[in-house]
Amino acid sequence: MAKNFAAIAFTQEVRKVQEQMGSRATYARMERDTWQDGLTEREVEFILQRDSFYMASIGANGFPYIQHRGGPKGFIKTLDANNLGFIDFKGNMQFITVGNLLTNNNVSLIMVDYPAKTRLKIYAKARIAELKDEPKLFKYLDLENYKFRPERMMVLQVEAYDWNCPQHITPKYTEGEIMELFATQLNKIDELQNQIAALNLKLKG
Repeated sequence: MAKNFAAIAFTQEVRKVQEQMGSRATYARMERDTWQDGLTEREVEFILQRDSFYMASIGANGFPYIQHRGGPKGFIKTLDANNLGFIDFKGNMQFITVGNLLTNNNVSLIMVDYPAKTRLKIYAKARIAELKDEPKLFKYLDLENYKFRPERMMVLQVEAYDWNCPQHITPKYTEGEIMELFATQLNKIDELQNQIAALNLKLKG
């Protein structure tokens, strides 16, 4: 891949604002020196743990559209160091993202780990893969023990990515994460309740 996130994000207009606000010198170094040659183990592991992300596409009218994508952890998978893939589940049948990709396949993703206050930004080229045309890909992306109706698949060719700062991310936890955090306490409560029940039986006897 050997791409630079800043080279894509920092358009001439963006650079002009950076110059006005005094941050251009710092970001010029980032633009010059920060290159990624594909996803590393860190990004692959982070993506594997996501149960949702947001994807922006661009309509023919120039307006961006942001769509939430969700599923079980690992529903978006790495195909290789430069490509991601996921199954597009049947939804409300508006097809805004799919329609936008017909005229512009540039997309932007943001993935957030709320408990760890970490986010990953990705620029990618999106490709629609039909179920009937790529059965091997579907087999790889298929999800066990999750109820869904597949409509198509999407393959994202990663152009560049960048880790964002944790500032202003409010930690949020899923029900599963909360249960995991309190597992020891819940086990202790169960143990004490069993002991109380056993003592009650002895007292009644």
